[in-house]
Amino acid sequence: MTTAPWKQRYEKFSSPYLGRFNGRIFFRLLITLFVASIADFAVINILPGSPAQVILGTQATPQKVATLNAKLGLGAPLYDQYLRWLSQLLTMRLGRSYVSGGRIGTEIAQALQITVPLVLGGLGIGIILSIPLAFLIYLFRQSRASIFVTLVLDLGISTPSFILGLILIYTFAIKYSVLPASGFIFWSTSVVGAIRSLILPSVALGLVEAAIISRYAKNLIDDVMDTPYIHAARLRGQSETQAFLRHGLRNITAPLITVVGLEASGLLVGAVVVENVFGLPGVGTLLLNAVQNRDVIVVQDIVMLAVTIVCTINLLVDLSYKRIQPDLRDDVL
Repeated sequence: MTTAPWKQRYEKFSSPYLGRFNGRIFFRLLITLFVASIADFAVINILPGSPAQVILGTQATPQKVATLNAKLGLGAPLYDQYLRWLSQLLTMRLGRSYVSGGRIGTEIAQALQITVPLVLGGLGIGIILSIPLAFLIYLFRQSRASIFVTLVLDLGISTPSFILGLILIYTFAIKYSVLPASGFIFWSTSVVGAIRSLILPSVALGLVEAAIISRYAKNLIDDVMDTPYIHAARLRGQSETQAFLRHGLRNITAPLITVVGLEASGLLVGAVVVENVFGLPGVGTLLLNAVQNRDVIVVQDIVMLAVTIVCTINLLVDLSYKRIQPDLRDDVL
């Protein structure tokens, strides 16, 4: 008896294979995070300097510095410090900053209210602009307009986001005074004010991302529009746009998701610079202040947060493959 097509598809996606698939990916994620935690702790703790020295000042005697280090728990063996820090991470009780005395979890949560929407806004702008731009370059590939847009994209790729940020500040904050130049109004105070505070930095990140993603998308569109099924769609009377939307877009989604995932990770680095240009008290600003003050526990926690976000993005990219193009599942195991 022949199995119904819908049942064949269901069995193809059913649990035994996908359970092993998901299990391997999650196991790989856990191993990566464990190794990253060791590297994070080791690298930061071998650097010269001491939080006690920063707190007490340069005139403090070595005895006072040693006493404060012991009080902070920095006089214990490194393996003991690592296990204590790892237990704090696993229980989500991050303790207090050595320098400010504030709760690290509260400080990071407050900073994430700025960094997360900033990164998502920049990535969203980049995605929304990139595919239409790439497809327009393909449609008008024989015209001067395509050359002009390509040159603009190359200029966007080579321009740092903080330069765009300064241009946006001058144009929209200083010259026309329509948006704030710096600072952040927290969401609990004014949602509209928070959004206004993030518009210019998100655009600064998003324009650079749009240029980068567009270049990748252009090459993908060139390849997919030269495939037999697109030629068949043209013979059936479909326009270039119809053929791309109905048949081509799905087939460039998987490789494009990989690029977007990598760029999302890179945006975390770009956000550090942009936050400082626009005076935003986000995670990047918190990290730089912690580095300057030698607040090692805060630095370790933020670095592990960044590693976890990057690894999670890669995990989501891998898991998305089996939904978009099941034939690629073996490649990501």
